[in-house]
Amino acid sequence: MHFNLVTLFPEFFQSPLSCGLLNKALEQGLVSFSTINPRNFSIDRHRSVDDRPYGGGPGMVMSPQPLARALDSLNSLGKLIMLTPEGEPFGQRLAEKLRLENQITLICGRYEGIDARVEDLYPIHKVSIGDFVLTGGESAALCLIEAVSRLLTDYLGSSSSAQEESFTLDLLEYPHYTRPALFQGREVPQVLLSGHHAQIKAWRRRRSLVRTMRMRPDLLERARLWPGEYRILRQEERTKLG
Repeated sequence: MHFNLVTLFPEFFQSPLSCGLLNKALEQGLVSFSTINPRNFSIDRHRSVDDRPYGGGPGMVMSPQPLARALDSLNSLGKLIMLTPEGEPFGQRLAEKLRLENQITLICGRYEGIDARVEDLYPIHKVSIGDFVLTGGESAALCLIEAVSRLLTDYLGSSSSAQEESFTLDLLEYPHYTRPALFQGREVPQVLLSGHHAQIKAWRRRRSLVRTMRMRPDLLERARLWPGEYRILRQEERTKLG
């Protein structure tokens, strides 16, 4: 998968893309990246990329000409996405859809936003990573890149890793434990030491349900539950009320 990063600050991505699993995926050819700086396509000698908004108001607006010329310089845009608070909420389901794309172009806005005419001229899919405002779209782009890339085959090394994570089944993941078995007076649940795989699987599913009920009950509205699991949730609700 190839990512085109349209950004005024290409250096923002240097460190995150050069460490951890993202760097390993880059070395293996699972992902690749290009950075395109609209400033290099500015039409004046000052290399300006912003101007005051028509109608007045605070801040500056990204000018349409440099951004449009930057987009036109690409042989293919693939899926064109702009990170913006007004976009579609980003979640695991959208990440799973995007992993099927061969190429994704991410527009990282700055200032008060981009000239609205760019949105009219290009097939931009607006995406939001949350109900808050950032200085620019770069950090949001990194969130999307990692969430999508880690779903690619061979990225995690084990296909089951991504299948069991939070939100994959619209449930939060069960709690994890490792050595030592006793830590500051707290023991690892005995079922995890039993070697009984069916019991471990059932325990993890129950803990996933209970954790979701306690921390993100909104997810249960779309989760795929087994008939007997509704009884578990009712018991948990009674426990909370008691």
